[in-house]
Formats: sequence, structure tokens, C-alpha cells
Amino acid sequence: MDSNFELIICIVNEGFSLDVMEKARAAGAQGGTIIDGRGTAREEALKKFGLISVTPEKEIVLIIVENKIRDQVLHTLYQNVGLSTPGGGIAFSLPVVDVVGITPAKPKPEQNQQ
Repeated sequence: MDSNFELIICIVNEGFSLDVMEKARAAGAQGGTIIDGRGTAREEALKKFGLISVTPEKEIVLIIVENKIRDQVLHTLYQNVGLSTPGGGIAFSLPVVDVVGITPAKPKPEQNQQ
């Protein structure tokens, strides 16, 4: 089954989910859902100050977009909140087989020039 939509999943360091949504909207996305999470890593990478273990807090942003803007949104996220930025994010997409409750983006009205 083909679908016109993709689910973009972006996982970033805590505090960067609003940046993700701002950049995704600028690239054409309409909105998303933010979920709090915890990262996992090798235990020796997480231990600091002796016996204290630090678990990195993450935010997961779920964004459903039309296929035609998927690459644009992913590229924008990579540039602005990717691994080499303070957001330390990764993003990937998965096909959406069926979707309800989403309406296609309406084109912005053109401004009349006078």
C-alpha cells in the first residue's frame, strides 16, 4: 500500500524539541507531538563523580508530513539540530500506511501587489 505520508522521528537532547518544531514548520510541516524520554549509552560513558550515574534526558518529536516535503524537513533538521549541534539529534522517517485526521497543507494566499 502506498501512502502520501511519512512519519519523521527526531530524537534530541532535552530542551531542543521546540527548535525541532520551529525548523520543521519552516520546512513545511504542520505540527508534531513531543514525548519525553531517556537515552541509553555504555555505563562507563554515563558515570561521573564516582558512583553517580547520569542518564541523558531526551525528547522525541513525531511529525507526520506529506512525502513531497519529507526530504526537505529531514535536511533542515540535520542542519539545525543534528548530531554536530548542541541538540545532538538524529532524525529518520518511516512510511505511514494509513492516516486519518490530517488535512493537506493549504497553500498560503498570495499577497496582492499594488
